[in-house]
Amino acid sequence: MSVTILAPSPTLTVTVEDHPQGSEIHVHAGGQGVWQARMLRRLQVPVTVCCLLTGEVGRTMQHLLEDEDVTVHALTRDGRGSAYVHDRRGGERIVVDEEDGDPIGRHDLDDLYAAMLRSSEDASVVVLSGPAGEHTIPADFYRRLTIDLRAAGKTVVADLAGERLEAVVAGAVDVLKVSHEELKADGLVAETTDEEIVTAMQRLRAEGAGAVIVTRAGDPLLLADADGILEVTPPPFEENETRGAGDSLTAGVIAALTRDEPLRDAITLGAAAGALNVTRHGLGTGDADVIESLREKVAVRELPSGDADDREPEGRVSPDGLAALAEPEEDER
Repeated sequence: MSVTILAPSPTLTVTVEDHPQGSEIHVHAGGQGVWQARMLRRLQVPVTVCCLLTGEVGRTMQHLLEDEDVTVHALTRDGRGSAYVHDRRGGERIVVDEEDGDPIGRHDLDDLYAAMLRSSEDASVVVLSGPAGEHTIPADFYRRLTIDLRAAGKTVVADLAGERLEAVVAGAVDVLKVSHEELKADGLVAETTDEEIVTAMQRLRAEGAGAVIVTRAGDPLLLADADGILEVTPPPFEENETRGAGDSLTAGVIAALTRDEPLRDAITLGAAAGALNVTRHGLGTGDADVIESLREKVAVRELPSGDADDREPEGRVSPDGLAALAEPEEDER
């Protein structure tokens, strides 16, 4: 079964790294939807990315995406595309420049909407990812698209925050993934305590979301569905790069859903994919066999109502143990 991802405005990523002979420059397609697509391909799931590619940046990204064996259903336009240049030669990420790109106009939005409906005709799961920048695409686009895709019989998964989160919940999205930081930034929780997060998840379900996944950085993630609350604890690794881990988690969940696994089983593949991604330089990367082996180490337990704080401490995986599982990615994606 295949997956279609809405990636409204992918980002061209340029990263400068240290090299024994001098600086090494890496150029890749990036952004939320792209990182999700990359992990899905690692998990052997056919993926179509539906996007709007802008200017020189967009023309470059189309080739980069196709080189990763991703089917690209792209609309093109002139203008400024989304891109960034980051310098990591000193070990930390220094932003040289970042550009969200031009907002998407009304006519291009209409064409993108139609392209999503067309490119998802054969997909079993459709993923709605966010754009680069807050003003690139209006939130109501996501509400309408969620309604129409579900009416067409698609399973709709969204990884969004802010007004776009509210929009897909209003459209009755099947699975919503959000981080605890985003819940707080959106005013859905005052503090990121277990009790407040669980209450917010239940509220989002009452307002229309079928299931809600909340990631919590180094803490166990939570899943709320019709059967209650699950606490999911992946093996905790030393972090090399946290960016892209949530997108890898989302992709892992989606990959399992395409195999007709129940969501409560699918969450373990997602947790394993997200856990491995933090050990690597490449965003949305990881070996499928390693992810499957890590899946066996994911701990899942049902949380009784009001008992979200009743957790036992978890052990850590040693650096030597991790080295046996995965090697670092050669380049930044």
